[in-house]
Amino acid sequence: MEPRNFKPRQSTFDPAKTTQKPPPKTAEKPKAHRPPVPSHRRSGSSAVTIRDVAERSGFSSATVSIVLNNAPLARYIPDASKARIQRAASQLGYRPNLFARSLRSRRSHTVGVMVFDMTDPYCTLVLRGIENTLYQASFLPILTDVHNDRSRFERYLEMMLDRRIEGLVVLANWLFVDINLLADLEKNTHIPTAIVGRELKTDRISSVIVDNHLGTRAALEHLYSLGHRKVAFIRGPHQLSDTEPRWRGVRALAREHNLELDPRLIVDLPESRDPFSSFEDGYKLTEELLRRRRPFTALMAFDDMTAFGAIRALTKTGIRVPDHCSVVGFDDVSPAAIYSPALTTVRQPMEVMGSAAANIVLEAINASLEKKPFHPIHRRIAPELIVRESTRSVK
Repeated sequence: MEPRNFKPRQSTFDPAKTTQKPPPKTAEKPKAHRPPVPSHRRSGSSAVTIRDVAERSGFSSATVSIVLNNAPLARYIPDASKARIQRAASQLGYRPNLFARSLRSRRSHTVGVMVFDMTDPYCTLVLRGIENTLYQASFLPILTDVHNDRSRFERYLEMMLDRRIEGLVVLANWLFVDINLLADLEKNTHIPTAIVGRELKTDRISSVIVDNHLGTRAALEHLYSLGHRKVAFIRGPHQLSDTEPRWRGVRALAREHNLELDPRLIVDLPESRDPFSSFEDGYKLTEELLRRRRPFTALMAFDDMTAFGAIRALTKTGIRVPDHCSVVGFDDVSPAAIYSPALTTVRQPMEVMGSAAANIVLEAINASLEKKPFHPIHRRIAPELIVRESTRSVK
């Protein structure tokens, strides 16, 4: 029974006086889960992180990290879980932070490649051989052009070592010989190093060269077989390491065939750091040979650029190549095959040499990782005589 004086409480809710809506009669449906937006659609284009992949895949960041870094514990994670994580990473465009990974593993998978002058035609195929070999081994080349400048060489070397390169390949040229940077390399590098184009006598740095002695022997043998007995020679600069072995090959073949080497038909290229100067020097030295009025039926040039200059000088004076004079070069740079006439030359297997140098460095890197001893390798590659249109038999 209610108390006698009880009055029921009146409701204070007045729909006309408030904007508050009455509670819904039925509960709202939960919103569907939306996965994180891929990085390329985010504002600011921030990089996708392991945490993002964890959100998308539904696994913890630790599990995702183990899978994406292929850590030893990954073998305990089911294949279906791995596939789900990898699929989420692919959908988000996740890329690992290689810099952070290299700090943890102390590996960079990079090899420094130093070129003294990128404009030198000699470099192109050597670099291709290096790049192809490093690519197949999943190593990234860091290429530097030191512009024939010692200070730039030293600075680039320091910068690459700071970036923890695992190996180094150097393409030697005139500058390398001129200022003898070998001592700097031996002093400053404690990583596998190979030099292309310079024969070394060292226990720390590997080298790859062409067999210069064999190459000039083959070239002179070719001229001798065509009946040439009066041959002029444009030798290389005295400072260049290739000059002596190439001339040694000429003298050896001349002794075997009792071929006279007339001193008045022998001239030397001047010292120069410009790889293209040999064209002009070849032109001028051929003019000098002609002024000496000593007849010759063939001319053997130190390299292809010198041979191009020689052909130009001979043609200008009305001496047709090869009708009146045969010409042989050395290197087989790209223009040799399309020059007029196409140049007979000794081919340096430049791509093979670049590949050999890169392989030596990679083998040394692997030996170091496996705690195995590795001794420097000094490899000499056989050249090939390429007979084209600039040589013919004596009439």
